[in-house]
Amino acid sequence: MPLQKPWRDLERETVAAAPDRPGVYELGDDSGTVLAVDHGVLRDELKTALAYGDGDRVRWTETHTLDGAGELTAEHRERLE
Repeated sequence: MPLQKPWRDLERETVAAAPDRPGVYELGDDSGTVLAVDHGVLRDELKTALAYGDGDRVRWTETHTLDGAGELTAEHRERLE
């Protein structure tokens, strides 16, 4: 199941608005196809994704811990395989 959050354009303003907390994020293309699912400190991860042009859109959900983010990421990656 995809993250139940709306897509946002992956741009500097979006990255600046991302929380500086652990979470899971999905990167997508312009049509909303999920290209990648990963986790980490959201703002830091999205800065890197933006710098490398890893996607056109992003959506995320916060978690309380990095371990929790890792577990949720594993669940979401299973559905992409």
